[in-house]
Amino acid sequence: MFVEREASVGEPTSQERRNIQQNDKRILGNVVQCDGARATISAHAEDAEGEVTGLWTVGRMISINLGSTRTVGLVYAIGKSDLHWNHEGQNLIEVNVELVGEVRDGAEPGAKPVFDRGITTYPHIGAIAHRIRSRDLQAVYDLAGRHSVTIGTLSQDESIDANIAIDDTLARHFAIVGTTGVGKSTAVSLLLRKTIEARPDLRVLILDPHNEFAASLPEYCVKVDSKTLDLPFWMFRLEEFAEVLFRGRETVPEEVDVLRDLIPAAKNLYRNPNSGSYIRRGSDALTADTPVPYRIADLIKQIDERMGMLEAKNDRPTLKSLKTRIESAAADPRYRFMFNSRLIEDTIHETIGNIFRVPSHGRPVTCFEMAGMPSEVVNSVCSVLARLAFDLALWSEGRLRLLLLCEEAHRYMPADPRLGFAPTRHALSRIAKEGRKYGCYLGVVTQRPGELDPTILSQCSTFFAMRLANEQDQAIIRSAIADSSASTLAFLSSMGQREAIAFGEGVATTMRLKFEKLPQQFIPGTAKGEQIEPSVDGSDVDLAMIVERLRNVPKPQQSMAFAETVDSTRQAGDPDYKKPPGAAPRVQPDDDFDTRYGLKPSTFGMRQFND
Repeated sequence: MFVEREASVGEPTSQERRNIQQNDKRILGNVVQCDGARATISAHAEDAEGEVTGLWTVGRMISINLGSTRTVGLVYAIGKSDLHWNHEGQNLIEVNVELVGEVRDGAEPGAKPVFDRGITTYPHIGAIAHRIRSRDLQAVYDLAGRHSVTIGTLSQDESIDANIAIDDTLARHFAIVGTTGVGKSTAVSLLLRKTIEARPDLRVLILDPHNEFAASLPEYCVKVDSKTLDLPFWMFRLEEFAEVLFRGRETVPEEVDVLRDLIPAAKNLYRNPNSGSYIRRGSDALTADTPVPYRIADLIKQIDERMGMLEAKNDRPTLKSLKTRIESAAADPRYRFMFNSRLIEDTIHETIGNIFRVPSHGRPVTCFEMAGMPSEVVNSVCSVLARLAFDLALWSEGRLRLLLLCEEAHRYMPADPRLGFAPTRHALSRIAKEGRKYGCYLGVVTQRPGELDPTILSQCSTFFAMRLANEQDQAIIRSAIADSSASTLAFLSSMGQREAIAFGEGVATTMRLKFEKLPQQFIPGTAKGEQIEPSVDGSDVDLAMIVERLRNVPKPQQSMAFAETVDSTRQAGDPDYKKPPGAAPRVQPDDDFDTRYGLKPSTFGMRQFND
């Protein structure tokens, strides 16, 4: 409706008249009320020809002309004071706007307009208001030269790109929230693609509870699940190891104290086999948290020796219970990623390198698939991975940049401390509070921000809020957004697919955008669903295979490498999942090793087990 002025030297005509031939009676509004945050504009619903237009609608940006500056506002409510529609004459309406900031023309001829979130001159009564022109709208969302990526278009004007400052979005952490089915996973996949293109040095670890992201990033990703994960038990800290042994239940302090005493002794036996149970004191002393290999057999031997001591008579029930827990966990097939190794070796370099892609070999993303894993396993593993991510970034002195992306984050860092694993929350909180100083970043994705630990959420400086229907979740987002953009959240419950409200450090100002459309093959979760047809009568369902997966008992098969290149046609649980083409069989160790504890069966009087 408004025409760009031909020259940028001053304003030859008033701000609301770009063309001298425009109709003087076209729709314009006038400010009739204003306070420090909002203003009310009086206007007519019809144009000069008497037709009702969509100029004044909720969600539109408007501009109020003040001469040298233009105040920018967002329409959040419109209506007629008498609630009566007149069919004969014009209808006077009231337009309520929230003041966002102001736009000023550049000092130099031809310079772009400059947007400022603050307001130096407030609109006066009678000031003329109209729909904002594209040039000013671009200035509102301009990132002032910051390194940016385009993730979509503005909902208000699809001709204008929606850009985010990628460095600020990563360094100060970000969160994507929205109810189920609104496109969160697709938005995450899009953001990851844009991020990897802009920051090829970045390593990404995705905690994926639904096994859906690997197929959506086939050229960037390797996937790891409970069958291919190699995370030895000796890399766990004491509280993480206790979470595994006690299966998520409350720990017994006496048993944990025994572990705290005996694990260093077992580590010392591994490092110095001839030293006995003597523990060296000094600067290189070992603790229960030191990531040094040890054997489960040595730990059980220490427990047996303590039970045989005369002064440990009263502690024998505790020691016997602890021994039973350890043996039970070592034999549990759900924990084979911890105890499955035949040989206890110092493989920490290989493990960390595989998980965090050092070197990356052109695939900087690791997708850890957690579907079907019990909660106590998820808690412990997430705690270890988050702790390793922070320590790796810390001790690399900023040379390694890591992004830890937590999908369904409310599952392993809930607001209720009784529901979550405390070390996981502490490890993620440490990344949220201190990670940006060392190059360790956090991305949070959840459909229930009200159930998420508020400490984690408060450290996220950039939000992408998609449709949210729950009042508690809306209140959480409302508390995070700036007061000058609070009315924007009125759209949260009615936004369409792929739409989001972005606010925080990563954008110039609060922005309602529509994400780019991804090709169908890159949408998370679609590849698997298209390959498998649903059963009509159940005759083609392999019940035996389902029961085998429920029992979680693996068939004897060749060992394979820690992680593999993603093939979107094979998913975790498929019969050929662990048989990559051309894979050479791994050389099996000698048969005179006990498969449970990594020692010869003759050691400590243990009888030989028959296969």
